[in-house]
Amino acid sequence: MNPHDELYALTSLFPDTEPLLLQADHIPSALTPEPYKQMLVHDHHMTVAMESYHRCAVDVRVLQRRLEGDTYSRKILLLKSGTNQVVQFGIVRFNLNFVTVEVRNEILAGQTPLGRVLINHNVLRHIDLGAILKVTAGPCLANHLQMSVGQTTYGRMATIFCNHRPAVDLLEISAPLTETTE
Repeated sequence: MNPHDELYALTSLFPDTEPLLLQADHIPSALTPEPYKQMLVHDHHMTVAMESYHRCAVDVRVLQRRLEGDTYSRKILLLKSGTNQVVQFGIVRFNLNFVTVEVRNEILAGQTPLGRVLINHNVLRHIDLGAILKVTAGPCLANHLQMSVGQTTYGRMATIFCNHRPAVDLLEISAPLTETTE
């Protein structure tokens, strides 16, 4: 799928009165600058990447959610555990048919980051990196990531396969990073 079409499909799940992004450019993985490259260019869960980079657990804050049949979507923030410091913005669209009732219920509860739920339940999964994006923050993203409107950061789009089936489509955008963490 075209990355811009998928980006539009995911962002239109939760329309805002102001733009989330002013611009999004698909860039080659090899040209992703550090430290974003280590954070985004891999086939692992972003939960794990964020925890490793920030050297702490992360909590999830669900901003919006919707359930239509077995398709569950949510707009989230990941925060350094026990703080209000946002490290990632995300939108997830999940076909819940590919997980057990127990996993489904934990995902719907919205208390644990998605990657951690799948890891904790040993769901057979792999992640296909779809695209790396250089994004320019619109008012909504700037507000969520505590950054300036027009400031750039990087994100990715990916698909998580659960039990060999494409179950989850993701948009994950990192808060602005520097070479060292605070």
